[in-house]
Amino acid sequence: MKFSSILLLSLGLVSGAAMAGGTAEAGVGGALGGVLGSVVGQQLGGNTGSTIGAALGGAGGSAVGANKHSRGEAAIGGALGAAGGNVVGRSVGGSTGSLIGAAAGGGAGGALGNYMGNQSNDDDRRYRGRDNRRYDRDDHRGRGHAYGHRKHRHHYDD
Repeated sequence: MKFSSILLLSLGLVSGAAMAGGTAEAGVGGALGGVLGSVVGQQLGGNTGSTIGAALGGAGGSAVGANKHSRGEAAIGGALGAAGGNVVGRSVGGSTGSLIGAAAGGGAGGALGNYMGNQSNDDDRRYRGRDNRRYDRDDHRGRGHAYGHRKHRHHYDD
């Protein structure tokens, strides 16, 4: 009974996070995925299965909640955070501690991965932009509107 209620709650929150796609949603998805994966992994393979399940669940939940341009980074962050949180939580507080650690680690890792992916995309966009001063200094100023009438290379016979 406890497992089915956790499953329904997790799927409901993750599906809501899938529509929004931001840093907070990646964190919530990573936390829920880490807990759900930890519970399923514990049932299937003990402590090692719990850690592997937390990693897989944290990765999946973070990727579902993340922005589409930074899903890979969010998945890596969610996986590492959930697995690490699971191990540390188990050593501190047993099986309940492993669930809390997987939730905290998966949430923090997914949110951090999504944030870092967004920052990387912004940096790439700024570097490749048309207003790049280094490109302009190298005498690549462009034509502007001066040659609009010669755009398609029409040659007329006189």
